[in-house]
Amino acid sequence: MVDPIGLTIALLGCVVAAVPAGIGSAVGIRLVASVASGVLAEDPKKFGSLFILVALPGTQGFYGFLGAFLAMMKLGVLGQLVPITLWQGIQMFIACVPVGIAGYVTAIWQGKVCAAGAELVAKRASEGTKGVIFGALVETYAVLGLLATIFLQMGVRIGQ
Repeated sequence: MVDPIGLTIALLGCVVAAVPAGIGSAVGIRLVASVASGVLAEDPKKFGSLFILVALPGTQGFYGFLGAFLAMMKLGVLGQLVPITLWQGIQMFIACVPVGIAGYVTAIWQGKVCAAGAELVAKRASEGTKGVIFGALVETYAVLGLLATIFLQMGVRIGQ
């Protein structure tokens, strides 16, 4: 039997995984896109160099979605619900937290780093790769948040 309170708490974990990471991605993209738009107004040929910088903060939203999707798969939400207790729901909620928090924070900071990279492209278009590398360094911590969520979810024994 599925405990409705346990399932509700677990599903709130899915929300905590996806929503903050998505919000952070939107904010991060806005930060870098604002700078990139100014650069493009002066030189539209720099679009290729700027596109990657603008897209980078968006990956955290995908990580949050993936963390939520994996939890929903484990809960059987997309098919037959598996039995879940209150404690298992709490565990799943906690397992979803790292990707949501890491995604939110790193997307915003990555947006700031990539905005600086866009400013670099404005002055020296050939140096755009360095801006991408700096942005990718921030990405590392978003990936670690996703991995923590995946490993924690693997430890939640549902349906037993």
